[in-house]
Amino acid sequence: MTVRVQRCIDLDEALDAPARARRIATDFLTEAERACGGPVSPAVTDAVLLVTSELVTNAVRHAPGPCTLRLNLYDESVLVKSATPAPAPRDPAPRTLPGRGGGWGWTLIARVANEVRVTPGPGGGKTVLARLPW
Repeated sequence: MTVRVQRCIDLDEALDAPARARRIATDFLTEAERACGGPVSPAVTDAVLLVTSELVTNAVRHAPGPCTLRLNLYDESVLVKSATPAPAPRDPAPRTLPGRGGGWGWTLIARVANEVRVTPGPGGGKTVLARLPW
């Protein structure tokens, strides 16, 4: 499987990390349009931005230290990965009413992604991977 477009960035645990991650993902999608010779569908754009934002938001909220965001475009899919020093998967937060907390991100990611998995990282930490249709 050949990577057509890729981005990798280390984000600190600042509260603006999700917004910076969305800007990186937007740039990634613009480059993907050029690489593929046509526009990215709005559904794919929305899914990539949603998953990127949710993964980085979860990293900032629940993992100590920085987060590494990777975006890879393959012929048939986009891979969004978030690697953090947090050692173990945690149970999804209970869902709350809109405007009163969280708990919906993992459900949304699972709904738009073809594959979601959490793998342990070397020396502790973990990587959360979401594969989205292209």
